[in-house]
Amino acid sequence: MTEQDYLLAWTLYALAALGCLLVGFRITAWMWRALREPLRVLMAVLLCTPTLVDPARELQAPAIAIAALDLLFKTGSNLWLAVTDLAAFALIGFSLYLLFVAIRWPLERRRAEAAAARAEAEAQPAREPSLRELLDDRRGEPRL
Repeated sequence: MTEQDYLLAWTLYALAALGCLLVGFRITAWMWRALREPLRVLMAVLLCTPTLVDPARELQAPAIAIAALDLLFKTGSNLWLAVTDLAAFALIGFSLYLLFVAIRWPLERRRAEAAAARAEAEAQPAREPSLRELLDDRRGEPRL
């Protein structure tokens, strides 16, 4: 395999992985956010994690494909390397996701409280002025 073939294969895989991610995003669009977002992180980790296949030439391949092929053909030569790469990238991905959630949570609560206060203010009926207030207005300065 030449360098151009290797780059072409990775380019095709990247386009296919992007298409799979887009389909996965559409499939999970209806779900509750607490389930949808971790599933999307998991999809991204599974599709985008590379693993080393040939250390001499520094060739890499998608870790999920290497793990599946090693399990299917029972070779086992790169299975554990692919699994550890997947686990490491999953740990990094979910850690970043939890950091994102920890930052987003207080902001969402503040926005929900502001929306509730706005809804409560709109729900109160408009108070009509009393007769006393109307008479006081007439005695004061004339309005234009």
